[in-house]
Amino acid sequence: MDFNKFTIIAGPCLIENKEMLKQTAEVLLNSIENKNINFIFKSSYRKANRTSFGSFSGIGDEIAVSYLEEIKKEFNIPITTDFHSINEIDSFSENIDVIQIPAFLARQSDLIERAAQTGKYVNIKKAQFMAPEDALKAAVKSEKAGNSKIILTERGTCFGYHDLVVDFRSIAIMKESNYPIIYDATHSLQQPSLNTESGGKPQFLLPLTKAAIAVGVNGVFFETHPNPSEAKSDSATQIKLSEAAKFIDKTYNLFQFINQ
Repeated sequence: MDFNKFTIIAGPCLIENKEMLKQTAEVLLNSIENKNINFIFKSSYRKANRTSFGSFSGIGDEIAVSYLEEIKKEFNIPITTDFHSINEIDSFSENIDVIQIPAFLARQSDLIERAAQTGKYVNIKKAQFMAPEDALKAAVKSEKAGNSKIILTERGTCFGYHDLVVDFRSIAIMKESNYPIIYDATHSLQQPSLNTESGGKPQFLLPLTKAAIAVGVNGVFFETHPNPSEAKSDSATQIKLSEAAKFIDKTYNLFQFINQ
């Protein structure tokens, strides 16, 4: 994977069914056609940190992972997903190209070390409660386990109880490591646990993403769904799939302009 190119990590927040997963992959691939983009398709096989007891968490790990693997095979694209435990890495990581460490687990040493031992790229999402310097310490855990293929993702910092802010100094600090830095454009808009589920402020999607690109990220992570209001996870912040191409165009053009 060439992280000198503009990188996009994108897909639906949660694998709900095969048809939606395929539809999303097709639209995203059409959106990056003829662009010099390093693309990784993302979706979670399970959401392990739901706000409320009754919130939908997935269709079953094995079937969801198999659907994601089908996307990889059919479209010949790299894939990534969240892993929550060592056992999950041992069971499901064989065909996954990037092991994603969820933000809430970014300090779990054994999880990072086992992810590193796969030899695959490890994307560590900086936790909402972590300083950028602490994210660098998490990356060192992967290095010490023998794997320097590390990605760091900025996804906002807790601001009070039910809001996130993005401190763009964080991106500049993490860039000093020379690891690829990704900006999580949709999770950074969240208002965690606002009521029975997380809310968000999607009106800030484009301006904050532009700021992150100006500061120097290598790419953008975002989640997208054909009908966000009906999504079973992160309905307040996922980009409507029909609007994903416009978002990609604007961010890609800005990245090319700044880095020419």
